Amino acid sequence: MTSFSHLKSVIHLNELAEDPYDLTLDINLQPKRIDSMLSEALGLKLFYGTERVSDITLQALFDLAEETKVLDKMHKMQSGEVMNRIEGCESEERKVLHTAMRDFFEQTNEAPVAKEASQLAYQELEKLVEFLRDLEKNDNFTDMVQVGIGGSDLGPRAIYLALKAYEKPNRRAHFFSNVDPDDGFSVLKDLDLSKTLFVVVSKSGSTLETRTNEELVRFYLQKAGLDPKNHLIAVTGKGSPMDDPSRYLASFYIWDYIGGRYSVTSMVGCVILAFSLGMDRVLSFLRGASSMDKLALKPQMKGNLPLLSALLSVWNRNFLGCSTSAVIPYSQALSRFPAHLQQLNMESNGKRIDKRGHDLDFDSGPVIWGEPGTNGQHSFFQLIHQGTSVVPVEFLGFCQSQYKEDVLYQGTYCQEKLLSNLFAQSLALATGQKSSNPNKVFPGNRPSRVLLGSRLDPYTLGQILSYYENSVAFQGFLWNINSFDQEGVQLGKVLASQCIDLFAQQRAKKTVDVKSFPLGYAYVKHVIKEEFQ
Repeated sequence: MTSFSHLKSVIHLNELAEDPYDLTLDINLQPKRIDSMLSEALGLKLFYGTERVSDITLQALFDLAEETKVLDKMHKMQSGEVMNRIEGCESEERKVLHTAMRDFFEQTNEAPVAKEASQLAYQELEKLVEFLRDLEKNDNFTDMVQVGIGGSDLGPRAIYLALKAYEKPNRRAHFFSNVDPDDGFSVLKDLDLSKTLFVVVSKSGSTLETRTNEELVRFYLQKAGLDPKNHLIAVTGKGSPMDDPSRYLASFYIWDYIGGRYSVTSMVGCVILAFSLGMDRVLSFLRGASSMDKLALKPQMKGNLPLLSALLSVWNRNFLGCSTSAVIPYSQALSRFPAHLQQLNMESNGKRIDKRGHDLDFDSGPVIWGEPGTNGQHSFFQLIHQGTSVVPVEFLGFCQSQYKEDVLYQGTYCQEKLLSNLFAQSLALATGQKSSNPNKVFPGNRPSRVLLGSRLDPYTLGQILSYYENSVAFQGFLWNINSFDQEGVQLGKVLASQCIDLFAQQRAKKTVDVKSFPLGYAYVKHVIKEEFQ
C-alpha cells in the first residue's frame, strides 16, 4: 500500500488545505449551509457546516476513503480477520471483535469467526441473567464495586454515570482503579460490605494494580468478618489465574480479541451495568451499539456517520495542522465520557509507525480532551476562542433531558438554555468577531461539529459509543496504523516493576541492589528515607 503522504487524494487535500474554506465570510456561513451539511441516521444528526470544508473538500475526503479501502477494512474487522498486527514485526496477531459482543440480536454477520464470537458473548449474557436472577431471590446486595484499571474502569464508569437516571431502586455502582490506597478506601469506607459485591476485572488475571486492589478488598472483607469468596466476582480470560471458582462467587469471560478500551459492551461493562440498571436496559444499550456498527459498513459515505466523523478529524489533524481536539458534551450525565474517549482515541491512534513497521512521516492521533458544557465556557473556552492554538471541537447535545424535569425562567426552559449555549459556541468559533479593540477580537475559523440526539437513553448511548469506536478505527485505517495494540504503556510498567523490587528489598531488610536500577533508586531512596527510618 502507498504510504499515506504519497496517496493521490492526500496530495489533492494538501493543495486544498492551502486555502481552506473561510467560515468568517458572511457569504459562506448561511442557514442553507447548516441545512445542507447535515447527515442524519438512526435518530442522530451530525451538523458539520461549521467545519472548514467545502463540497470539493468533502469529495476529496471521500476519495481518500476509497483509496485507502477503509470500508473493506471495516468489513474485515467486523468479520474477524486478524487486524491487530504489524507486518514484519513481533506483534499481538489478534482479531478485533468488540462489535461481535453486540451482534447477536439479528446475527447479520455470517462470517464464521464473528458468528462464533457472538455466540460466546451471548452465552456469557445468559450466565449473567441467571446470576442476577439468583441475586434477586435473596435481595441481599445493594451495591457493586468495579475494581479494574484503564479500559476496565473508564468505559464502564462513564456509561454508568451517563445512565444513572435509569438506575434500579436500591442498586448503586461504584468504581476504584488507582493503586493509590486513598482511592480504594474512599469508596469502601461508606459501604455496608455485607451488602456489597466486587467485580474484579483483569483479562490476563495478573494486572498488578488490579490484583493489589483486590487484596485490599479481601483485607477489608475479612476484617468485617466476611468470606471474600461470597462477595467477589471475576471478569477474566478463560483459564487465567483469576478463573478460580474456589475464590470467586462467579466468573465471566472475556477474550483476547476484545481490547480493554473497546470492552464496555463485553462482560467488562455488562456485569456492573446489568446489576445497577437492569438487563433490559443493558440489552437496549447493546442494540444501539450494534445498529451503529452496521451503519459503519454502509458505502454511502455521507450517511455513514462514523466514517464522516473520521474524515473530518483527519482533515483537521493532517491538513489543517490541529494537534488537539476537544469533545464537549452538553449533558452533565456525560461528565466522564470525554475521559473514556481520551483512552479510546489516544491509546488507539497515538502511534509512530505504520502497519509495515515504517516510521510515520505525518501526524497520527491528536490529543483528545474535554469536559461538560456549560462549565467549560467559563474556563478553557477562553483558549479555544482567543488562544494561539486552534482546537477543533465536537459538541454533543440532546433535545430532551433525561429526567424530564425542568423549570421555565424568563421565557425558556433549562434544556433550551443549555442547547442555546451549545449552538452559540459552535457559531462563535466559526464566525469570530471583529473589533477595533484587539482584546475583543475573535479570529473565528475554528472548526467544530455537533452531534445531536433526541434524548440520552441506553439505546442512544450505545449508538454514540459505537460511533466513536468506529470513527477511531476508521482513522487508523486511513493512516494504515494499528489502532488495536498499546505497546506505549509497557515500558512504564517494566520500570515500575523494577522500582517495586527496590521497595520490596528494603521492606525485607535486604541490601538494596542499587545497581539493578540506579535511576529508579535515585527517586526511591527519598521515599525509603521517610518510610523506613
